[in-house]
Amino acid sequence: MAVSMRDLDPAFQGAGQKDGLEIWRIENFRPAPIPKSSYGNFFTGDSYVILKTTASKSGALRHEIHYWLGKDTSQDEAGAAAIKTVELDATLGGRAVQYREVAFARSSLSHDDIFILDTKSKIFQFNGSNSSIQERAKALEVVQYIKDTYHDGKCEIASIEDGKLMADAESGEFWGLFGGFAPLPRKTATNEDKSFDSYPTKLLCSERKIFAFEGQAEPVEGDALTRDLLDTNKCYLLDCGLEVFVWMGRNTSLDQRRSASGAAEELVRPPDRSKSHIIRVIEGFETVMFRSKFDSWPQTADVAVSEDGRGKVAALLKRQGVNVKGLLKADPVKEEPQPYIDCTGNLQVWRVNGQEKINLQSSDQSKFYSGDCYIFHYAYPGEDKEEHLIGTWFGKQSVEDERVSAISLASKMVESMKFLAAQARIYEGNEPIQFYSIFQSIIVLKGGLSDGYKNYVAEKEVLDETYQEDGVALFRVQGSGPDNMQAIQVDAVASSLNSSYCYILHSGSTVFTWSGGLTTSDDQELVERQLDLIKPDLQSKMQKENSESEQFWELLGGKTEYPSQKIVRSGESDPRLFSCTFSNVEIYNFTQDDLMTEDIFILDCHADIFVWVGQQVNSKDRMQALTIGEKFLEHDFFMEQLSREASIYIIMEGSEPPFFTRFFTWDSAKSSMHGNSFQRKLTILKNGGSPTVNKPKRRAPVSYGGRSSVPEKSQRSRSMSFSPDRVRVRGRSPAFNALAATFENANARNLSTPPPMVTKLYPKSVTPDSSKLASKSSAIAALTASFDKTGPARESNIPRSPKMSPGPPKPKQQETNNKENSMTSKLESFTIQEDAKEGEAEDENLPVHPYERLKTTSEDPVTDIDVTKREIYLSAEEFRGHFGMAKDAFHKLPKWKQNKLKMALLLF
Repeated sequence: MAVSMRDLDPAFQGAGQKDGLEIWRIENFRPAPIPKSSYGNFFTGDSYVILKTTASKSGALRHEIHYWLGKDTSQDEAGAAAIKTVELDATLGGRAVQYREVAFARSSLSHDDIFILDTKSKIFQFNGSNSSIQERAKALEVVQYIKDTYHDGKCEIASIEDGKLMADAESGEFWGLFGGFAPLPRKTATNEDKSFDSYPTKLLCSERKIFAFEGQAEPVEGDALTRDLLDTNKCYLLDCGLEVFVWMGRNTSLDQRRSASGAAEELVRPPDRSKSHIIRVIEGFETVMFRSKFDSWPQTADVAVSEDGRGKVAALLKRQGVNVKGLLKADPVKEEPQPYIDCTGNLQVWRVNGQEKINLQSSDQSKFYSGDCYIFHYAYPGEDKEEHLIGTWFGKQSVEDERVSAISLASKMVESMKFLAAQARIYEGNEPIQFYSIFQSIIVLKGGLSDGYKNYVAEKEVLDETYQEDGVALFRVQGSGPDNMQAIQVDAVASSLNSSYCYILHSGSTVFTWSGGLTTSDDQELVERQLDLIKPDLQSKMQKENSESEQFWELLGGKTEYPSQKIVRSGESDPRLFSCTFSNVEIYNFTQDDLMTEDIFILDCHADIFVWVGQQVNSKDRMQALTIGEKFLEHDFFMEQLSREASIYIIMEGSEPPFFTRFFTWDSAKSSMHGNSFQRKLTILKNGGSPTVNKPKRRAPVSYGGRSSVPEKSQRSRSMSFSPDRVRVRGRSPAFNALAATFENANARNLSTPPPMVTKLYPKSVTPDSSKLASKSSAIAALTASFDKTGPARESNIPRSPKMSPGPPKPKQQETNNKENSMTSKLESFTIQEDAKEGEAEDENLPVHPYERLKTTSEDPVTDIDVTKREIYLSAEEFRGHFGMAKDAFHKLPKWKQNKLKMALLLF
């Protein structure tokens, strides 16, 4: 669009350069800025232009333009407001979204809507009986703004429910302001309402009249409403009944856009279109709502000139002496990705085989085959309880049946844990940083071991590429350090090489390492570490780029050309929040308060997405959370060229992991509140911004450290490298050892389980007593499992800790087993056989004492109790608080089981 200074109103110079609101009132057909002290006050006889500017993390500015028309404003002023929004849009580079708003009058009070009445000492929110919980909750945000802005945070808040009579004091006060209570009439469907419900969408092309300012619009013929109907040199009206969109091609002039705006105003001028509102969009910056009106919309859009118009305007304004800082998009700041997850937890991995899952030993947990699917369960210390992440990993060559089976098995595991675990779906080649940090060292091998892969090879009669230790294999080594390194098997040909990576090549007992000319000493150190895992007992021959031996090229089938640029993976972008079940729109400038407990939200970070599910979402929608995420990637609503294989996380309210909460200013207490979204926000508003909960708040967020199962280079030599049978250190195992360890001599630790070496992944770790927390949880899990031993043996739905690799019996191990048996007998002796005796605390109204005074190691023990039954003095609430156990799950247990769990806790 061609722009000159004479086309731009001087009142708009310098507008939209910083985050915030700017408002102009139309005076004598020209925009006049109003003081900030008057923001929020609109006169029904005037028209206004409002600009909202939002700054993203990358420094780019997003603009939304609204023009508000008072019900008593003149037609000329209304038209001037519409035209001035077009000029303001041109000032901003021609890509702001524009909205037309009307005033409602007092007669608009209805059962369907929510109204806010601001008085000197109190703010009333009237909730129409037909309004939704989400609408009421969002309205409270406006109440909060009014309270903070115009009352200095000091005024009362009253919620008025439609239908309450004068007997309610606050309702009486509210209706008294209107002259007394009078029931609102039940609204009947008008012809206007019915017409909007069945209104056919029409596309009109705007053509400028020669001797008139307003434009005219002609229907556009077409078999289907597609993007191809829109010409970049023209403006169009998309009439959807309640919404009328004005689409402006990038090559249209300012006069064309003014004419199209005039045509839209004429379209909604008749009395039966009084509820219609106008939204203006620019080519290349169409809203999700606009695109959804079309039968088809291309997944990519050419917006290469998006900064061109903005740059021209900036140049014009700069010559006039206006500061144009912020008008042009800033270069994004590149940051090293961080995992935001505690990496000292316990890991268990299964390989999917048909409809079953096979538990992998510790030595095989980091070896993934491209033809297989895997399930992993990672338990790690959280802020005040143990957190869980259950995920699936799909190899590139895995079959669809086993992918479906993996999702089903993982979902059942999550369901068995009362949905307290986060769930992840991950594809090979699109692994998130959290996945790499949990596993630390990963080897991806060609082929597969599952029946599904073997059947596929047999049916399709394709070559079985499954990795053979004595065959020819080439591995690309990548990663950022010993806590994040991968060896990926690639085709053993020269074209697989890349100057930006290091490689391992082996054939039988011959091993080569190859370093590309663009690699660093850190890259070469990773090769040495991975060599310890792939070929630990063989000496390698070092090869540098351009000085390779003939034998090296012979193993690769001869020398050929290969690339030199590093493989670039899709990075994280500014997150975008999208509501799925309530409003189905993008939420700009979002906060934690936008996550409503009745809704499902998608947090789109481009490289991966999070599907957040509120506690009050119905069970049917909750089970569809993964499908919702997959559909979001498939349709790519924001046209970001999202990969359908991007990682998906399913997050349940109340169990948000730190790698999700980092996108918000997070208050854990808010997700622990009771009630619906409206009740929660109203409680916070009335309590001065502090959430009220019925259970202890989580501790303040902590920084997490990491641990490495691979010794530092300076602490080892090739002679002590890892062997396939070496145990992965992730805490004591089996689970019952955690409880038994409390009674063992610290010096009698099983020497086959060396202490983990800790390296810091990111800021200092201050996680308190993580080992104690893990051991307690393991002990409780072991005891819970023992309740089911009376019947036939069956597999537990909740994963157990990984067991040690089998080995020859040793005296030390035998001694440990004896201690385990002794500990088991000791706990069995505490089991009370009669349920009636177990209920003595409740029957006799015995006093309740805190855990710290009841435990056997207390420094200030309670003296006036029966010490042989100390568990009956511990409240169920305090027990559940220590382990994050669901209330209904605990109370469903018989009394003797409850007390057995309490006794286990008090033994620590």
